Amino acid sequence: MMAADDLFSLAELEHPIVGAPLAGGPSTAALAAAVSGAGGLGFLAAGYRTADAVRQDIAELRRRTARPFGVSLFVPSGAAADPDEVRRYADSLRGEASRYGVEAGPARHDDDGWADKLDVVAGERAPVVSFTFGCPPHDVVERLRAGGSAVWVTVTTPAEAAAATRAGADALVVQGVEAGGHRGSFDLDAPGDLGLLALLQLVAAATDVPMVATGGLMTGRAIAAVLVAGASAAQLGTAFMLTPEAGTAPVQREALAGEGTTALTRAFSGRTARGLVNRFLCEHSADAPPAYPEIHHMTAPLRAAARERGDADGLNLWAGQAHALVREAPAAELVRELAEEARTVLRDAARRGTKPTS
Repeated sequence: MMAADDLFSLAELEHPIVGAPLAGGPSTAALAAAVSGAGGLGFLAAGYRTADAVRQDIAELRRRTARPFGVSLFVPSGAAADPDEVRRYADSLRGEASRYGVEAGPARHDDDGWADKLDVVAGERAPVVSFTFGCPPHDVVERLRAGGSAVWVTVTTPAEAAAATRAGADALVVQGVEAGGHRGSFDLDAPGDLGLLALLQLVAAATDVPMVATGGLMTGRAIAAVLVAGASAAQLGTAFMLTPEAGTAPVQREALAGEGTTALTRAFSGRTARGLVNRFLCEHSADAPPAYPEIHHMTAPLRAAARERGDADGLNLWAGQAHALVREAPAAELVRELAEEARTVLRDAARRGTKPTS
């Protein structure tokens, strides 16, 4: 059994910045290596990748940097969705299939290669393994920790934080509702809806496990705020999506640079997620049932066709609420600049706090 002191600790970071996994395209070994190489902690997304592809991603990342990194896995969603609800939603997408000249995909229920990917991250001894969409069983946590991997769990409510603590998590990724992309909630039917600062306070009151704050963090000031609120580090996703290292599709890069608003929706995947408002989101959100990953697989060919056409109205454009602050810069430069800004803000706040009153 690996001693807890031998596992990766957030205290080892030069800068308290974590790159979010960004499954579905933006995640690349180059991006993760750049964040880690600059003194933060970069992440690879195992979601939607094959086990062999994840192994290759880890090898490429290690060729680029010797610094610690993380790999994120999806916890299987459990029971299959109501088939009647799924069929009704499939019927509502016939117009999309006609629009893009492709058939919707099969509404299959799978576990995203759970066992095989666990074998990969355990065998590769990834320094950090993070989980979202649920809490891994205690035996999985112990297996990974015994092999030298620190285990992080994404939580969106105090109850989820308590469950992850009982399972033995080494850190909690505390996700506010401001975050772009999928809610990491354990319950598909009841995604957590708390803002980040409120959630940090509630989780800190429920557990003493280190917290990594995420959701709408785009500036050094925001990073400073969550550190003051008790987080050990800040996890940023949207902030890295315009970096040259990210695999963000051109159509999404253009949309992120615009002035669009965001909303929560199940329309693209059957799991609640935050993205830029577009035609597909507006037309299908009301009809989309909680059916993940069935709807993800169903809409995948439609979204791919829209992406190939450069049609921003037909695909998921995941983005956090503060996406208007995103900027184009190399990932390493972004890490260093944000960390320095955060330190400056914290120093200024400390000086203001000690200023004598008249």
